Amino acid sequence: MELDLGFFVQQFLTGLATASTLFLLAVGLSLIFGALGIVNFAHGSFYMLGAYLLYWVARGDPEGLWWGMAVVVAIGLVLGALVERIFLRPVYPRPEHHQILLTYALLLVIEDGVKILFGSAYKSLGPPSALAMPVWILGAPFPAYYLVQILLAAAVAVLLWLFLKRTRVGLWIRAVTQDREMLEALGVPVPRLLTGVFALGIALAVLGGAATLPMQTVSPGVAVEAVISAFIVVVVGGLGSIWGSLLGAFLIGEIQAFGVMIWPEFSIAFVYLLMAVVLLVRPWGLLGRPPVVRT
Repeated sequence: MELDLGFFVQQFLTGLATASTLFLLAVGLSLIFGALGIVNFAHGSFYMLGAYLLYWVARGDPEGLWWGMAVVVAIGLVLGALVERIFLRPVYPRPEHHQILLTYALLLVIEDGVKILFGSAYKSLGPPSALAMPVWILGAPFPAYYLVQILLAAAVAVLLWLFLKRTRVGLWIRAVTQDREMLEALGVPVPRLLTGVFALGIALAVLGGAATLPMQTVSPGVAVEAVISAFIVVVVGGLGSIWGSLLGAFLIGEIQAFGVMIWPEFSIAFVYLLMAVVLLVRPWGLLGRPPVVRT
């Protein structure tokens, strides 16, 4: 059987585009868990909300994609700050199952709110005219917007890394995951820092949903699917690790792209098989850190 290199490259790039979506979705969840220690089950609902907000802000016009994304990210920052301050902060001292129930309740509330405001119909938004035509790679057509999605995810990964590693606030965020009490003793405004981290994580989820809208249609039901996908990515890559989220998203995206070629009926099973193997071999994820046992 002759190998079609162009088709192979096309599948690889399709996997990268899927991985880009998964990374934008999962990295915010990983960041929130690393800093706040909260498993945010509502994360997928903000991803879904980002897609609907973009459609509303752009009024269904593909030419409004770029400025619409900027507006949606700003809305995500404000919503994230409000949700952390009003709903999450009061439950920090409470048992973990209270936090899980609260965030799952938020998922249901946001999902029903979207149905009320925007309806239950599927929404879609094509790419802007500059990206409407495919590009040809090794003789095979490939959607130009997919390449933009890949570059967007790569830029977010690099900027996040620079922010966390090269800025004072990034140093505080890394420190708060280790010793919150010591950071407070040094005079750092930890409550405001946690609000900012949660807002940033939600803004990334909203951006992921908005950036995905030109690639696929969305409905309110995508919220549950999105949060499941996000958890799979962070379990494989490692909670609290940016590069772990990137690696997990890359592996899952490529497995989905090539799994369809190898065994279409069980392509999704390959993803769960990968997650099971990682949980057995490295329960803290491929690039995550094992939990520290304090004595």
